[in-house]
Amino acid sequence: MEDCIGVDVSKHHFDWVAGGFGNVARVPNTPAGVRRMVAKLRGLEATRIVVESTGGYERALTEALSEADLPVVVVNPWRVRRFGEGLGVLAKTDPIDARILALYGERAQPPRRPLPGPRQRQMADLVRRRRQLIAMIVAEKSRLDTASAVIRRDIQALVKALERRVAKIDERIDAAIAADPEKAENWERLQSVPSVGPGVARALIVDLPELGALSRRQISSLVGLAPFAKDSGRKTGQRRIRAGRSGPRTALYLAAMNGARFNPALKAFYTRLIAAGKPPKLAFIALARKLLTILNAMVRDGTMWQQATR
Repeated sequence: MEDCIGVDVSKHHFDWVAGGFGNVARVPNTPAGVRRMVAKLRGLEATRIVVESTGGYERALTEALSEADLPVVVVNPWRVRRFGEGLGVLAKTDPIDARILALYGERAQPPRRPLPGPRQRQMADLVRRRRQLIAMIVAEKSRLDTASAVIRRDIQALVKALERRVAKIDERIDAAIAADPEKAENWERLQSVPSVGPGVARALIVDLPELGALSRRQISSLVGLAPFAKDSGRKTGQRRIRAGRSGPRTALYLAAMNGARFNPALKAFYTRLIAAGKPPKLAFIALARKLLTILNAMVRDGTMWQQATR
């Protein structure tokens, strides 16, 4: 059995190595290069093929490896970088990154999760594009206060055009969800919760396909709502959340803010936290975590909100 294989991905090539101290090979990041990588790695009985998430340049390779039933694992580059620094490796080159990825796979043993299918990837791309358009709308609206009359009209016209594009993307996402019976059922289930609207449900279904399949601690950690301890000796530091999936976390935080006002069960929980002296932001984070665990249990058990709160 070979060691873990680390693959550093860039726009133009892949650098890969079997084990943390092997010889690094380079293959072009092209369709032919992807086929060569799959053929080569198929002959190596690796425990894991560790690839960093690089904003899309890794997609063709990871999809091909997954289709070949090879043990590909996509990891967070921030975690890998911190791991390398912990080993005392401060230099950064593509061959060094490939070796660090292989070592990370051996030491950390990141879990292998099924990669999203074509429909899930399409929905994720649409959600990502939606966020980009929303960011553009926010940026344009922020310019209205200081814009002259002629520029103001131009900004307003652009904002309306962008809002129409957002509405079109929402229609495509909703149609894709409706075409999948399981997702359509969860779509209705999630929205049975007061304060969870179409936007929150959409973000959870698309960006958090693990919902209902993990424990409450695992799902909270995956989203980035699990507080990390910071204790040393007799000192107890303040717990903070970090990392995780920003899309679902943002959606849950907004739902928690609405829930603190309009959802009686969540409002009671929020009120108790504030009465106990918790700062509002911390209380909203705790409320978002509680909401996530409730939604996770609802999807797992196939229940609606009324059944979950009995």
